Amino acid sequence: MAFGRKPKSLDKLLREFMDKIPQKTEMKRGLVLHYWPEVVGDKIDAVTEKVKFDGSKLIVVVKNEAWRYEIHSNRYSIAKRLNDKVNSDVVKDIIVRT
Repeated sequence: MAFGRKPKSLDKLLREFMDKIPQKTEMKRGLVLHYWPEVVGDKIDAVTEKVKFDGSKLIVVVKNEAWRYEIHSNRYSIAKRLNDKVNSDVVKDIIVRT
């Protein structure tokens, strides 16, 4: 251990690790699914029945048409926030279904 060097944060170490592994896309997709509740908030998370990837598209199944419309109209901003959270462009589009 070198003295005088500041230790790296766990977040920074995790990001460095993920940039080096061959399965980083799959790992980042898993992180997107993990961060979904945090990014969309309690109300949208409560009406979300399923979130999964189909290639680069995030498929979201919600309980009713009103929420489908709400999420669909905000899909680009949600995708951007999810991508920012995992520091990657793994979400190219969000498809919302009831």
